[in-house]
Amino acid sequence: MEALQEDTLHKQGFNEAYSSRFATVYTNKKAGILVCSLEEEYVPIEFFKETFLTIGEIVKDGKYEKFIFDKRSLRTFHQPSMEWYFIHWKRDMLEYGLTKHRKILPNIGWFKKAVMIAKHQLVERYPENVIEQLDIKYCDSIDEAISI
Repeated sequence: MEALQEDTLHKQGFNEAYSSRFATVYTNKKAGILVCSLEEEYVPIEFFKETFLTIGEIVKDGKYEKFIFDKRSLRTFHQPSMEWYFIHWKRDMLEYGLTKHRKILPNIGWFKKAVMIAKHQLVERYPENVIEQLDIKYCDSIDEAISI
């Protein structure tokens, strides 16, 4: 994560809760917000799941309602990771009150298109998904994601 963005998060009351080669997670318990910033162009699914299972434990220990997922460093779209995140992780986190999801995608046209196509396919394949119960928005920056 860029140092400027990290400074911004710290100034807004966020603390680093988890860090690995692939991701850094920040929390602001008072505001009820978690931020996960991916750090690599590609995150193997086992590390992706490890990161999100760790985030899940943080969610279970606190009162978080908003999750900001900063994917700007990605250059590879991985469908199985998205499917697990979309179908399983989001459903589990909904039970703990995590209802607001803000996503920051890479500024790459094909990546954004792949996300939208995959999301549409997942909604059709898994009609029991929880997407209608979530407030999901796409943002261009951390500041925007925090504010909306």
